[in-house]
Amino acid sequence: MTLAQRAFERLHAWPDLTKGPASCGTGRALRSAHDEIVHFHSDRDVDLHLTHRAIQRFQYDLGGSSAIHLVPGSRWVTVHLDCDTDVDLLLSLVSIALKAHQSRPASDLPPGCNFHRVTVLPRSAAGEV
Repeated sequence: MTLAQRAFERLHAWPDLTKGPASCGTGRALRSAHDEIVHFHSDRDVDLHLTHRAIQRFQYDLGGSSAIHLVPGSRWVTVHLDCDTDVDLLLSLVSIALKAHQSRPASDLPPGCNFHRVTVLPRSAAGEV
């Protein structure tokens, strides 16, 4: 079982999340009553829908993680799953996302996720020149 499959199974068991196709057309999604929260695009790459306020609040922490990739202006963050710790990080961030989305009205159209906007290099190659 891949890390993304393991994360999906753990999150799908959460009562606040239901599964369905990702609105971007690639992969599976988990959504709350308000919005799509997570897109699983591959065995390692996941897009997580945070609010603008949540990204601002955790911007420096998110930017300091090699597993997290931020796209300027996007309310989605890409999480690259390389190890079990990355899965734990994703689950923590989903919890933050659920709380953030509960305090705002539901959106009619989900904003575009980061799929095809982020290129993730394996950690071993990221530092090589």
